[in-house]
Amino acid sequence: MYLNNYQHQSNKETLTLVFLLIFSIVIRAPIILMFGDVGLENEWKIIIENMTSYGKFSIISFNGYFLPNLYMPPLYPFYLYFFTIFNLENQNYVQLILWSQVFLSSISVIIFYKINKLFFSYKLSFFGSLLFTLFPLHLYACSQISSISLQSFFTLIFVYFFFKITKNKDILSIITFSFISGLLILLRGEYIVIIIFSLLYLFTFFTTSLKKILLTILIIFITISPYLIRNVIIFESATITKSIGYNLWKGNNPNSTVQGSELIDKELQNQIDKISKDKFYRIKFDNIFLNKAIENITGEPTKYLILFLKKFASFLFIDIASSNPIYYNPFHYLPVLLLGATSLGGITLSNKKSRKLNYLIFIFFINAIIFSSFFILPRYKLAILPFQIIFTNILIDYISKNFFSSSVLKN
Repeated sequence: MYLNNYQHQSNKETLTLVFLLIFSIVIRAPIILMFGDVGLENEWKIIIENMTSYGKFSIISFNGYFLPNLYMPPLYPFYLYFFTIFNLENQNYVQLILWSQVFLSSISVIIFYKINKLFFSYKLSFFGSLLFTLFPLHLYACSQISSISLQSFFTLIFVYFFFKITKNKDILSIITFSFISGLLILLRGEYIVIIIFSLLYLFTFFTTSLKKILLTILIIFITISPYLIRNVIIFESATITKSIGYNLWKGNNPNSTVQGSELIDKELQNQIDKISKDKFYRIKFDNIFLNKAIENITGEPTKYLILFLKKFASFLFIDIASSNPIYYNPFHYLPVLLLGATSLGGITLSNKKSRKLNYLIFIFFINAIIFSSFFILPRYKLAILPFQIIFTNILIDYISKNFFSSSVLKN
């Protein structure tokens, strides 16, 4: 009897995962065809052309000298570069990238379902996963040449294996968690902060041994070391990217809105024009903006605190002053606004004794604080979308228990 029941549950689980995968791919097909990018643009176009035509990982050149990249994290450019091996025409090349992002987004839904099953019943996990795959922002993201789909994919793997090592602490889970952590650092600079806090959380609240924490750090270092060593050799600097100054200034200057501003005044431009055109150009460039951003913030702390709070509220809810006309499409702002409200309700009602839920809340607010310190673009919302759906599920459970006398939350 027990064996038959286990087999039934296993078959049901397999069918659910297959359905979520196929459904997610099928529902994204028309999005790609109708709204998908048809070519590389801006920095992506420059960097891939330089890599394919000149064999240089560079976005800036001076009189034939290609400045080695230190501005963009390397993982997504190399992801784009990988698909050039198929030697396709431009539009087919872009289509292949977009379809790969569709596949990763669909796998993300499966991983998200598995994370939900750690907290909720089958039914709520399934419908939460459907909401994730059908959420307009998530649908649209895979149709754009942007690292956000890759970021969402790796973030969910990161969270899944974080919880797995809190339970089993097996070596394979630790290796996977560590490797994905390294990839996230190579994808987005802010993950250095998120990973540090996650390791501290593991050590403090899940009593993970210091030996396993050190092993995790070692594997992360090994993962990022090729690019880190490259930067030490070229720039004499142990860094992955050098763009924090510019990005901080973009979100904290007199013209900044929630989305930031790239308007450079005459004084700043004069300083930029004086930078020597050598391999340290990007480092000096970024330092100028870092100093200016600090000067702005310390000179008018109240003004930039208010701007920070506006960015924070926009990240959790909506940006009421967005310059992007698509932002005001009700298919975008209504789901975003509703989920912002329901997720905060779920956080308020969550079990404060649950170390796993507290971790999700902790990382959710760490993300919000980091992004709000810089600037908020609409696609950044996808970074916290899975967390918001989980918190919303908590609210649904509360309503179910108190108004329908049944719980959908696992003990």
